[in-house]
Amino acid sequence: MPVNSILGVFAKSPLKPLEQHIDKVHECASLLVPFFAATTSGDWDEAVRIRKQISLLEKEADSLKREIRLTLPGGLFMPVERTDLLELLTQQDKIANKAKDISGRVIGRQLVLPEAVQEPFNAYLKRCLDAVSLAKQAINELDDLLEAGFRGREVKLVEKMINELDIIEEDSDDLQIQVRRKLYSEEAGLNPVDVMFMYKIIEWVGGLADLAERVGSRLELMLARN
Repeated sequence: MPVNSILGVFAKSPLKPLEQHIDKVHECASLLVPFFAATTSGDWDEAVRIRKQISLLEKEADSLKREIRLTLPGGLFMPVERTDLLELLTQQDKIANKAKDISGRVIGRQLVLPEAVQEPFNAYLKRCLDAVSLAKQAINELDDLLEAGFRGREVKLVEKMINELDIIEEDSDDLQIQVRRKLYSEEAGLNPVDVMFMYKIIEWVGGLADLAERVGSRLELMLARN
């Protein structure tokens, strides 16, 4: 989006660009579901195609992040610190970066999780993406929060979402343990180097939920200051 367009959006709402950014980030991370479906079915052409989409969306999110940083007004007349908004933006952007890293590493080594690991891994991936979806919902309430003066029903709604983010993050930790145990039981018949990378992919997928939870934490901090 051109800088002039960003400035126009800021004129209407200082928080709308942040919402646009999380929407792009969510779209990027969500592509990991069809990406892993393609890898497990052995359709590497499709996996590469989706990887390119993920990379494109990550670049678009990164461009949006830079434009927001350049154009975010220094003296916003609202009960939100500029530094809080920038920190929120940074955490959001890391989610898209992580999705790109995950897909790139899988493509680079053509990693395919053992069949016995695929089902628990898919449940784990989707639960981590639940956190990203919830973070998106919470950020998309920012306009209404501002309109309500950071009081009332909107605050309670966002606080509830933040609590749910904590629950999802705990769920994802439990599911990660299950996936790692399942992979451990399959290690003997696998390439040891591939196994090391599989554990790294499992860790990075968990990072999606961790980062979404950090978005919630930053939002919670903003609410606490008002």
